[in-house]
Amino acid sequence: MTGAKYLGKGISKCVTLSSLNLDLSGNRIRENGAKYFGEEIAKCVTLTSLNLNLSDNSIGKNVAKYLGEGIGKFVTLTSLNLNLKDNSINSNGAKYLGEGISKCVTLTSLNLVLSYNSIGKNGPKYLSERIARCVTLTSLNLNLEDNNIN
Repeated sequence: MTGAKYLGKGISKCVTLSSLNLDLSGNRIRENGAKYFGEEIAKCVTLTSLNLNLSDNSIGKNVAKYLGEGIGKFVTLTSLNLNLKDNSINSNGAKYLGEGISKCVTLTSLNLVLSYNSIGKNGPKYLSERIARCVTLTSLNLNLEDNNIN
């Protein structure tokens, strides 16, 4: 079992948790760790605020898919701050993240940092199409620095 899975398992037992602030930057979290972590914290169904820093890890499109699936289960989430700077997320990864975010129907504030990834020219298209579904959004901060979006 990975450290990320242990952490997620512990957090998931906090059944009344409404706010989570977690910095896991620079921990070399890979596919399995992120998958299990995402599955576990998705059990925190009362979460309204999530601040998750996963910058400088080994996150690619598959991990972004797991994150998107997990985020999509937070139906009461109003504030999401997700830092995925300096990973290996491509346009498909951006699409998966956008899909998950679009399922957060009560989201009012979104801060998404995808700088220094590889989302290319299609990543912003996928993200914007899906973020546009967040009709309750009142605050948006999107950082796509250094992604070759043309």
